[in-house]
Amino acid sequence: MVDESRFKDAPEAIVKMKKQFSIVWVVPLVALLIGGWLAFKAISEKGPTITITFKTAEGLETGKTKVKYKDVVVGQVESIDLSEDGSHVIVTAELRKSAEPHLTENTRFWVERARVGAGGAAGLGTLFAGAYIGADPGKPGGKPARSFKGLEIPPVVTTGLPGRHFKLQAVKQGSLNIGAPIYYRQVKVGQVVAFEMEKDGTAIDFQIFIHAPYHEFVRQNTRFWNASGMDVAVDASGIRVNTESFLTMLIGGVAFDTPADVEPGAAAEQGYTFKLYESREKIFEKTYVQKRRWLHYFDGSVRGLTIGAPVQLQGIRIGEVTDVTLEFDWEKLAFRIPVLVELEPERIKFIGRETVDRKRGMEILVEKGLRAQLQKGSLLTGQLLVGLDFHSDAPPAKINWDGRYPELPTIPTPMEEITSGVTRIVEKLDTIPLEQIGQDLQRTMANLSKTTAELEKLVQKLDANVAPAATATLEQAQTTLRKVDRLLNADSPTGYELKRALAELADAARNIGILVDYLERHPDSLVFGKDDSNEK
Repeated sequence: MVDESRFKDAPEAIVKMKKQFSIVWVVPLVALLIGGWLAFKAISEKGPTITITFKTAEGLETGKTKVKYKDVVVGQVESIDLSEDGSHVIVTAELRKSAEPHLTENTRFWVERARVGAGGAAGLGTLFAGAYIGADPGKPGGKPARSFKGLEIPPVVTTGLPGRHFKLQAVKQGSLNIGAPIYYRQVKVGQVVAFEMEKDGTAIDFQIFIHAPYHEFVRQNTRFWNASGMDVAVDASGIRVNTESFLTMLIGGVAFDTPADVEPGAAAEQGYTFKLYESREKIFEKTYVQKRRWLHYFDGSVRGLTIGAPVQLQGIRIGEVTDVTLEFDWEKLAFRIPVLVELEPERIKFIGRETVDRKRGMEILVEKGLRAQLQKGSLLTGQLLVGLDFHSDAPPAKINWDGRYPELPTIPTPMEEITSGVTRIVEKLDTIPLEQIGQDLQRTMANLSKTTAELEKLVQKLDANVAPAATATLEQAQTTLRKVDRLLNADSPTGYELKRALAELADAARNIGILVDYLERHPDSLVFGKDDSNEK
């Protein structure tokens, strides 16, 4: 048992609690710091969210479809929704922070799928990896944007490539499409990157890109032409077939060159506009400012004459047909066809001193036989052209200056002239009494047959020794008469044989006259024969 009295005077102990930091709190603090840092980093590095509208969402999947630029992933599709009116789909994509400076009103987006186009096969990797949204920053300097309208046709991306863009203007598109090749001396140097119709609908604008260093060959006076298909020409040297390549025959293409007789000019700058000619031959045609319209009236058929058909003066083109219509004249109760042509006087080189004005000069040319005539432009296609030439045998005519356009006299086509000539011959033949002539010929033939029979009887009475000369004459007359009989038959020989038979008949008639004269002087020769002493 412990004696507690011993501890009564002992001092009382003071207990103090010591504060200590527990290591258990280190882990959540570190986690909090890391989370905050990650959140800050995610927020600071978060890229922009954009919306793209397409007509269809074919091949697109939420959370899977990527957005790529130059095959580098720059974003991903987050959602796909249908528009309120159901006309298109709205694709929401989140892009990386690095893509934000390139999002302007010039940026283009499209769905890249496997396809075979004018530029060849593209997007074949999507057959296994699936479709993706392609991006192109476009021209720099545009305003920032977050909403875009996707392209339905993938463009030709030239951003960052060395070279220059140019513009071509054409009346119609033809067979040119995006990706169509461009050739210089049959070497592919570029392609068509875009096209659109002008707002007034008068022309088609093509955007083309020429790769470096070939863009240096494009000068201000360079000519571009549509090289689609084959260019077939037939001239004095034979048949010529020109084409830039087999590819242009299938999908079309453009070629360019600077004609040797044209000053090249300075190098064409970015965006320079050129005219797109229909063919290579067109680039050599000169441009003329002066235009003069003339009117021609034709009475016959103009089948084969089309708008744009050439007008030629002695075989040289000086204009083209601009309009072909049909008119009915109530006074004459007949149709006529007015053909309006546009001539270019600058195509004609005038020499010598001008002594009369142009109007009087045209009147003098018409007085000398200048006429307009429809002529065959091609025997193969039957196309017609308007030919101006001098016809000295043309009936007198004058220029009619009273109408809106001066009227130049015309003459019928060569075929119409031949037809008219044949008609006149037939009309003259109708006036000949062929039936009466046939009856007269039949009576003549009967008389000749009777005469031939009587001559045969006379020859039978003559002795072989009596008048040999007369006998030969009668035989010749008999032969001649037989020829005449055959000649006057329905199956008569040619006119040459007729003339020949008539000549022989005349000769026989003379011999018969000699025979008759001999018999009159010597009638006893029919019994006793010819006495040679009588001729002495």
